[in-house]
Parts: sequence; C-alpha cells; structure tokens
Amino acid sequence: MTRDVPDQAGGVGVFDRAPDDQVSVLDADGTVVAPALEPDLDEETLVSMYRDMRLCRRFDERMISLQRQGRLGTYASLAGQEGSQIGSTYALADDDTISYQYREHGAVLSRGFPWEYLLYWMGHEVGNAALPDVGVFPLNISIGGHLPHAVGYAWAAKLNGDDGVTLVHFGEGSTSEGDFHEAANFAGVYDVPIVFFCNNNQWAISTPREKQTASATFAGKARAYGFDGIQVDGMDPLATYVVTEAVRERAANPADGEARPTMVEAVQYRFGAHTTADDPTVYRNEAEVNQWKERDPIARFEAYLRERGLLEDERIDAIESAIDETLADAVDRAEAYEGDPDDMFEYTYAEPTERLLEGRAHLRELRETHGDEAFLEDG
Repeated sequence: MTRDVPDQAGGVGVFDRAPDDQVSVLDADGTVVAPALEPDLDEETLVSMYRDMRLCRRFDERMISLQRQGRLGTYASLAGQEGSQIGSTYALADDDTISYQYREHGAVLSRGFPWEYLLYWMGHEVGNAALPDVGVFPLNISIGGHLPHAVGYAWAAKLNGDDGVTLVHFGEGSTSEGDFHEAANFAGVYDVPIVFFCNNNQWAISTPREKQTASATFAGKARAYGFDGIQVDGMDPLATYVVTEAVRERAANPADGEARPTMVEAVQYRFGAHTTADDPTVYRNEAEVNQWKERDPIARFEAYLRERGLLEDERIDAIESAIDETLADAVDRAEAYEGDPDDMFEYTYAEPTERLLEGRAHLRELRETHGDEAFLEDG
C-alpha cells in the first residue's frame, strides 16, 4: 500500500503551473532546486522559523507524553507537518486571521503561544479564549464545519473594508464534506479574500488519499469554483512560505479579472497517529512512513540553514534549551489551573434548559455537602 512520494518541481512561477505541478524550493536534502522561488528572508526570520518548527515537534512529543500519563485529553499529532504550518503562518500579515481544524498547532505556537492553549486540551473550554488575541479562530473540532464560517468572516471583513486576509486550514478528508463545497462556491462567487489551505497528509484517519477522491489533485478542485488551486510541497517550509505569500497578496490586492480566493494543497505526511485514540499500524505500513520521513521538514530546513552558515550545533542546543523551558513553564501553569465545574453547563445551549439548570443545581448541592475532593473521589 506504499504510494510514491511526489517528485520535485522546477522553478516555474507560483501561478504559472497546473494544479499537479508541485511547487518546491528545497529537495529532500535541503538543497535549493528552484532559486527563482527562494524567498528573500533575513537571518532572524529564517532562524525564527526553524525555532518554531522545533518548538512544534517538541510540543507534539510533550503533549503525547502528557496524554499517555492521563494529564491531557485526546490529542491530534502534528509531526511531519511543521513545514506547512510554520511556512504558511509566517507568510501572513500580523492582522490576518487563521481558522484551523485541530492539528495545526503551529499556527498558535508561532503567534506567541499563549500557555492557556493547553487548557483546551486538558478539558477546559476557557483554553479557547486566548486564541482570538493572537488572530486565531477558537478551536472547533469538526471535519470541514468551520469552512463556511471562515468564508463568512472573510466576506464580512471585505464588506467592512478591512485589509486582512483569512487563511483556513483543513485536511483533505474535509473535501468529502458538503461544507467544503458550499464554502468554496460562495468564496468564488463573491470573490472572498480567503486562502483555502488543504493539508493533504495522505490519510483521513484511516482512509487513504486515493479513496478520498477520483480527482488527480485536491488543488484541482478549486477550478470548479472559479479560482486557482496550487499544489506545494508541504514538507518544504520555504516553498510553503513563498506560495502562501503569493496567494495572500492576490487575496489582499487582486488584479483586474483575477478572483480573490486561492486553494493551496500542501502535500505532506502525518508521521504519527490521527489522534492519540488511533492506531495507524492497523491501516498503513512502516515502509511508507519511513519513505516520507526521508523528507522530514525539520531536517531539510536545518540542512539548508547550516549550508548558509546560519546554524551550528551550539545554536541548536541553545534553541532546544529555550524550547524546553518554554514548554515546562506552559505545562506547569496549565496544570496549576483550577477549573470551575459550573463551566460544564455554560456551553451546551445558548439558553440553558430546565433540565440543565436542575443538573447544575444538583452538582452545586453535592459540592457544598461533600466538598470537591470528596465528590470527585466518589465519582
């Protein structure tokens, strides 16, 4: 069941290609293969991108460890997708808005990493509250359900005369949902300033890419709705950056006759399980995983930066130490948070039902009578 890893593309312009002509800047070894597309980024930005990619990987490892220890709820791993998440986020303007599905933790980490984000994964809805402060939509774990909302938000921004662009992340499995098609059709008809960012990690839980669609690419689906689709090597942060930068500019400042939306298909691979509740060994083999790991986005980018003289072992060690301190502090603060059991009743309905109010009153009575600790021990 092993599928071929896509070949690298040449140095043709971002928009001057078919949906199946994949944009790449770096090869698997970190060598520049498309000099014309290499973004002109300064040393500070390049090293910062690398640091955030390492933070993503370390965050992923730490969250999975916490989940296995019963200190975190079900978690969706991002390993293998750091290049697309960091590359796309860095290409946006500060006032652009990001809507994501549930795996794109890099969008949060690279925009300041509010420690409260961990609270959501620990079961506290309040963990969502910090995300709008960094220009990220509150997390809503669904398959494609957020796409029409993101389009509506972007359209409202356009009507209000705002300059910002909305980028919405989703997995390729979402293209099998009606929400995707409705959102894409609306965006195309009304020239909405949005970037549809499809993270094609080859697996929609246990369903392989070839069973998701008969289309040659997911990027090609955009053509049906009147706008362009571009396929990019999602494990190449420079390629992802330059493509996102180009489509973001088109959305913000469209030329005459050009539709504002664009769909980007980031071709990549999910190294780990769909979530910590999933066992990928049931539906895929190790040979396929190892084949894609040869294109590890962090190793590729590190090789590129070393070749340019921007990274050496000592600097990497310092980055790792700083990341460990950041994560340790975030975990300590999140685990020290004391939630209010009343919160369980706050987000079920817009207006609480009589039965919900009765349940809340009963819980309050038990807590007052027995105390929180005794109540929890009693179940």
